[in-house]
Amino acid sequence: MATVQAVASIPKTEAGRQSYGRILKSSALIGGSTAVNMLFTLVRTKAMALLLGPSGIGLLGVYSSIADLVRSIAGLGINTSGVRQIAEAVGTGEAERVSCTVITLRRVAFYSGSMGALLLILFSRPISWVTFHDYQHIGTIASLGIATFLLDISDAQSALVQGMRRITDLARINVFGGLFAAAVSIAVVYMWRERGIVPCLIATALISIATSWWYAHKIKIESIRISWGKAFREASELVKLGFLVMTNGLATLAAAYVIRLFVLRTSGLKSVGYYQAAWGVSAVCISFILQAMGSDYYPRLTAVSNNRNECNRLMNEQVEVGMLMAAPAMLIGLSLAPVVMTLLYSARFGGAVEIFRWFSIGMFLRVITWPIGYIILAKGERKIFFCSGVLANSVYLILAWIGLRTLHLTGIGVAFFVLQVLHNLAIFLVARHLTGFTWSAANVRLAAIMLPLLGIVFGSWYFLSPIQVAVLGTLIGIPAAYYSLKTLCGLLPSEQLLRPTKKLGLLLGFSPR
Repeated sequence: MATVQAVASIPKTEAGRQSYGRILKSSALIGGSTAVNMLFTLVRTKAMALLLGPSGIGLLGVYSSIADLVRSIAGLGINTSGVRQIAEAVGTGEAERVSCTVITLRRVAFYSGSMGALLLILFSRPISWVTFHDYQHIGTIASLGIATFLLDISDAQSALVQGMRRITDLARINVFGGLFAAAVSIAVVYMWRERGIVPCLIATALISIATSWWYAHKIKIESIRISWGKAFREASELVKLGFLVMTNGLATLAAAYVIRLFVLRTSGLKSVGYYQAAWGVSAVCISFILQAMGSDYYPRLTAVSNNRNECNRLMNEQVEVGMLMAAPAMLIGLSLAPVVMTLLYSARFGGAVEIFRWFSIGMFLRVITWPIGYIILAKGERKIFFCSGVLANSVYLILAWIGLRTLHLTGIGVAFFVLQVLHNLAIFLVARHLTGFTWSAANVRLAAIMLPLLGIVFGSWYFLSPIQVAVLGTLIGIPAAYYSLKTLCGLLPSEQLLRPTKKLGLLLGFSPR
């Protein structure tokens, strides 16, 4: 953070506090709905495991992978590019342009979803042979096309809600969709066992499209006629960016798959389990923050993408809030790593603890990088987005291979941490080129506090016993949480603070502004 923009850590204007209020509100709404949805998913997974057993769960996973892969390819990434296009159109204030963008998105989603369904029907025979080495699953694979079609339409409807920045509705889609999907899935599989797996996937897709439609149809769009030329230009912009999003997504999935193969070939299946557990737990710690960024922050940034000062202000605000929310969780997670792995998995996952620690500090750096990286998408810089994604995944693969050969499984965690350091530097330089981005004084000060604290807790594992680390981490984590809460309360307008938060602030010795 060599370049610093001299701004106060706590905004002096009411407008500044309102902006922080929006960030925290979206983080709370999307983070909370994500947590509830994860709970429903956990209940559904547990029920499926009891009803289907290991082989049935394996079959469900295979069918889901087939549908997700085809959906990813046929969907052309328009769920992400659609958010950008709608947010940009909304930012112009032109109702006709908004209508044109929404209508085009719906048409492209319909045709891409139809293409995905057709692909599954046409290639169901070879897919059945490659996957199962028989032709007994042709009909079920072909019927997965119904699910891919419905989910593509649902993604477009959710993109409309997100692009319009209706964050409360987006949270409701997550919660109600997860609730109804869990209930119906369990009922279908309970009645038909393994024969109900594909109907379960189709029923889930039906619920997804129903819940997203319920909230999307409330958004009033002007009915207009679009010429073929205008429709083609709009669709072209949508697909160009969406294709790159899809390609980068596939590159990320491919990199994750190859790294698992590296681990499997060199260390065995148990090490793959350690890797998966460490990655999953560390990702959960920040998933709420990152998902909130994509839900509200990305459309907001897109809407002001032509205003350099506004872009830089929004990026700095989002980074500040992200660090304040993530640092206490990471400190506690690092200090109680063995306990965390035992609670969420079992005592047999002790081999995942060290790689989990490396993943955790890398994830904290990702919280810093992600808000800055969104400027590439917001400004529609397709070449930079594509090249940065491919380069990052390529570097990760190289670092992971070197790390695995030299440090065994821990080397994967070290590789991820090094990647995030390099990625932070690269994204900062890109953002500086695009918007003249500079770090705010508040963020430099916050990083100067939190990064050393994380380093102390992380390094203590190599010198202290687990109990001593837990005590040290608690002694550091509690004051850090106090500091974060006090700072976050100071960033918000007083009227946006919930009464329990105000009471907690007074109890802890500070008065929310």
